[in-house]
Amino acid sequence: MVKSKIKMYSLSEMKDKHLGKIGTTTRDQYEYELRMDILGHMIKSARLERNLTQDQLGKLVGVQKAQISKLENNANSATIDTILKVFKALEADILFSVKIEEQYLELA
Repeated sequence: MVKSKIKMYSLSEMKDKHLGKIGTTTRDQYEYELRMDILGHMIKSARLERNLTQDQLGKLVGVQKAQISKLENNANSATIDTILKVFKALEADILFSVKIEEQYLELA
């Protein structure tokens, strides 16, 4: 019996194949949505660690409970200002890194 080798692919190779290379519209949209999903998960985790309800966090931030729910489930609609207010209310540090031609800018 002849064993055939199974070709293994990295996650990056699979994304390149099915979503396109980095810089293509489809790939960029995928990466953006993934980051926003992670951000929403981070907000929810921090809120739960502090034993706050969505309503309580909304009052601290000055938004409705529905807005907190939207942030946690789909941060795509959030402004940076709102995200910063949420993390400030959660007493959590947030750092942004921006890469411009091999130089990093960090905002703290």
